[in-house]
Amino acid sequence: MLDYKFIVEHMDAVEANIASRCMQADARAVARLYARRTELVTALQSLQQKRNTNAAAMKGKLEADQRNALIEEGKKLKEDIAQAETELTAVEQELDTEARKIPNMVHPDAPIGREDNDNREVKRHGDPPRFSFEPADHVQLGQKLDIIDFDSATKVSGTKFYYLKNEGVYLELALVRYALDILQKKGFTPFITPDVARTEILEGIGFNPRGAESNVYTLEGEDACLVGTAEITLGGYYSDKILAKEKMPIRMAGLSHCFRREAGAAGQFSKGLYRVHQFTKLEMFVYCLPEESGMFHEELRAIEEEIFAGLDIPFRVVDTCTGDLGAPAYRKWDLEAWMPGRNGGEWGEVTSTSNCTDYQARRLNIRYKDDDGKNKFVHMLNGTAIAVSRAIIAILENFQQEDGSVTIPRALVPYCGFDVIRNK
Repeated sequence: MLDYKFIVEHMDAVEANIASRCMQADARAVARLYARRTELVTALQSLQQKRNTNAAAMKGKLEADQRNALIEEGKKLKEDIAQAETELTAVEQELDTEARKIPNMVHPDAPIGREDNDNREVKRHGDPPRFSFEPADHVQLGQKLDIIDFDSATKVSGTKFYYLKNEGVYLELALVRYALDILQKKGFTPFITPDVARTEILEGIGFNPRGAESNVYTLEGEDACLVGTAEITLGGYYSDKILAKEKMPIRMAGLSHCFRREAGAAGQFSKGLYRVHQFTKLEMFVYCLPEESGMFHEELRAIEEEIFAGLDIPFRVVDTCTGDLGAPAYRKWDLEAWMPGRNGGEWGEVTSTSNCTDYQARRLNIRYKDDDGKNKFVHMLNGTAIAVSRAIIAILENFQQEDGSVTIPRALVPYCGFDVIRNK
C-alpha cells in the first residue's frame, strides 16, 4: 500500500493515478480517516496521561473524600479509554481497508491505456517461422503426438486441466531445469515453495482472495488459499522481518504449481494450455534497496529475454499500460512469444516482470536497517522465468514440421535426451 502521508500530501497525483489505472478507490476517504485516526490517537494519549496522573495521586496520603473522588475519576477514565480504544480500532480498520484499494503509483514512462492493446512494444527478437504448410495449433499437435490429454483431464478434474504424458513430461522437466540452471548462475537461491499460503500473505502481496471476481482458489474451512504464483510464497518469506542491508539484494527462484480459477476466461485466447487452472512455473523474486529496484527490474527482464532467446523462440517485449498493470506494480514488462497456431499467428504472453517498489513491503512489513539507523521498507520485484504450459505452446507451434513431428530447441536437447517428438 501507499504511505498514508504520501496520499494526503499528493492527493491530486494519487487520484490521477487511480483514474489512469481504471480502478475504483477513494483517496479522500483515506485522508479523512487518517486525520480522524490522528485525532483519536492524540485524545487517547491525553486520557492515558490523565490515568497515569490519577494513579500516581492515589499513592499519596489522602483524605477519604479525596481518595473516593480519585477512584471515581479513575473509573471514568477507564471507561473513556476503553471507548476511545474501540473507536480507534474501528477507524484504523476502515483506514486500512480503504488504503488497500489504492494502487501503487505508476512509472512516468508507462503508457496510459485500459487493456493490453494499449501496451507499447519496445523490442523484438527473432523472426516468426515461415511454413510451407498450414501450421497446426498446440492442441492438435499435442494430441497427435500423444503428449497432452485434455479429454481425460476434463473427465477426471474438469475443464481447463490437462495431463502431460510421454515426451511431454520430459519437456516440462527440461524447461524447468534449463531455466533453473540459468538462474543459479545469476546468483538466485532455488526454492520449491508451498502450494498453499495464508490469506493475509495473499492480501499483502496484492491478491484478492474473495469475491466473484477473484482468481484465487480458497480452501474451505481454512484461512488459506492455493497460490496462483510463487510470487506469493517468496514474497511472504520475509514478512515481519528486518533484513540486513549488506545482504541485499536477495535473489530467489521459486518452483511451484500455480492454481487459477480463470473465471470468465473463454474463447480462442484461452484455448488449450494458454489459460488453465493448474500449471508449473519457475518464478524469480528480488528484495533490494529502494534506489536499486529500477536496475534489478532491467536485470529480470534481461534474464527472461535470455531464457527465450536461448530457446530460439521469436518474442517481443511490451511496456504494460496503466490499466493492465495490476495494483502492486509500478512498472511491468511483458514478454510475448510468437504463437503460429493462435488466430493464424499472434503474439501471446509467456512471461512478465514487475517492479512493485515498497507497495508490497508495507503490507507485509518487510524492512531493512539503513545506515542512519532507521528501519525502511525494502523494494520487491518479481518475474517469470518459465511458465511451463505457455512455453510448451511456443515450442510446439514454432518447431512443428510438415510431417507432424516437433523438433526440440537445441538448448533443451541435453535435458530432454531426445531432439524430436514424432507423430504417433
